[in-house]
This record gives sequence, C-alpha cells and structure tokens, in this order.
Amino acid sequence: MTRPAVSVIIPAYNEAGNLEKLLERIRDGLDEVGLPGEIVMVDDGSSDGTWEKIEELRPRHPELRPFRHRRNFGLSEALNTGFRNLRGDYVVFLPADLQSDPGEDIPKMMKELRADADVVVGWRIGRREGKVFVSVVYNFLSRKLFGIDAHDLNWIKAFRREVIETIHLRSDWHRYVVVLAAGRGFRVKEIRTNYYPRASGVSKFGRKRILRGVLDLLVVKFEMSFRDRPMLLFGGWGLALGAAGVVLGAVGVLAKIATGTGSRPLLFLVMLLVMVGVQLLGLGFISEQIVSLREDLRDGGREDGPTPAERGEVSGPDDDR
Repeated sequence: MTRPAVSVIIPAYNEAGNLEKLLERIRDGLDEVGLPGEIVMVDDGSSDGTWEKIEELRPRHPELRPFRHRRNFGLSEALNTGFRNLRGDYVVFLPADLQSDPGEDIPKMMKELRADADVVVGWRIGRREGKVFVSVVYNFLSRKLFGIDAHDLNWIKAFRREVIETIHLRSDWHRYVVVLAAGRGFRVKEIRTNYYPRASGVSKFGRKRILRGVLDLLVVKFEMSFRDRPMLLFGGWGLALGAAGVVLGAVGVLAKIATGTGSRPLLFLVMLLVMVGVQLLGLGFISEQIVSLREDLRDGGREDGPTPAERGEVSGPDDDR
C-alpha cells in the first residue's frame, strides 16, 4: 500500500452510532485534499458495540487502521496510542461525535499545514450548549498563562509529524497539546470551524473534570516554566518569604527598643516566614538534584511506566481476526 501522507486520529468511546457517517466524511475530506491518508481509530474500551461496528465497516474502508483498548483509559491515552501507530507526515485529530464535519475541516486544516503552520487549531463557531462558560474560562486562563493567541484549545487540531514526536501526553493532558507544542517553538494557526449538535451517543463531559482541568492547567504551567529550573520557583518564593520574615523581625526589634514591649503574634509570624522560606529553598535544592538525575538517565532509561500496549491491553488491526 502507498504510505499515507495524512493520518487522521479518532479516539472513540461508545460512539457506534456515529462511525458509518464519520468514516464517509473523513474519506470525503481526504479525497478533497488529494493526498493518500489513513484513519487511525482507537476504541477506548467501549461497551456499546463500537469495536464490532468498526469491524463491520473495515471491508469498506481499507484506509481504516483500528486499535482497541481492553478498558477505558481516557482520551489522552487513546491519543498516545494513535500517535504511536500513525504513519503520515501530517496528523489530524478529530472527535468521533460528528460535532465537527471532517469533510469541511480536514481540507481547511491541511491547507494551513501545507503553507507554513506547524499546528492548526479549530475555533468552534455556533456553539450553544451549557458547558460553553466552562470552556470560555478555561481558554481565557490558558491564553493568559501561556500567551497563545487562540480561542479554543480543546477542539479539533492538526499537526506536522515532528510536533507529535516531541511531546508525550500524561493523563488528561490532551487539552494541552497546543500549549506544549507552542512551548517548544512550533507555529500555531487558528481557523474558524462550524460546530454541529451531536446526532448519536452522549457527551463524555462531567463536572468533576472542571477542577481536574484547573489543577492540570497549573501543573502544565509549572512543567513548561520550571520543569528544568525548579529553583526559580521554590527559591524565589523561599527568598521572598525569608526576606519578609527578616524585615518584620527587624521591625519588631526596633519596636521593642522604642516602646519596651514586644508583640508575640509578630514573633510567631516572623518565625513562620523564615521557616517556610528555608524549607522552600531546601525543596528547590532537592528539586534541582532530581532534575540533574533525570538528565543523567534520559539517554539510558525511561521516565514513564509501561504503556497499555506493553501491558498487552492494546490490540492492533489484525489481532482479533
């Protein structure tokens, strides 16, 4: 078979009712682009017959390369499975719910990638559902924290292959693919895309993901700003708090000399500030040692644990034949 130029990655969890039309529209989009393509579909432990539907559709779609998680690992791990198995020079990530139209969006994103963009991110136009407010707040915080001029970081995306080869997604970090790529200097371009109501299946969005998303946002900010320089964070705060304690201590001593009386609460505050400052400085030194050890091991060892594929929990296109 001709080596594909475009790899379309589709994570699917309980999306059996959308797959037939989805594959047809992806084929339409690839035909319009005029490049050979493949569809890397990852069934993330579905329980509604999604895998059986994929197997039914495979004879009609030779470009389809399905993979299967034995249980649900989440969107980030489904994307990682897709990234590890893609063969194209361009990578397009689309949801399986048909709220984006692949026939429209694949050509638009590929146009920008074939020009000068490294990453293309879609901006949903016409969205009216209840979680819009949460998305607006999340995207606002992302723009402020990371300085990315994009309105919708958690929607459809397309990348050059080299972008994917430089990042690894931890749990729930699929929201931050664009952020991580931009942090490594890749050019990001935003395009407007239509947004359609879901025709089949139910949304996987839950309120518990809101708090998790905010915490992950802070972790990603730390990862990008201080992962290799933790002393800048811990040492900076440690010195600031320690200096504040010293200044307040000096004020307390001068007040004692001037009035002959002291303030016990002020003394406790001084002790607290100095102790916390010293602890943060110590944590900064320990973190720097961990960074040094990680760099020493980088060429000879792996920092993450075994993948689902290595644990035998991912099956490939021919494993279930």
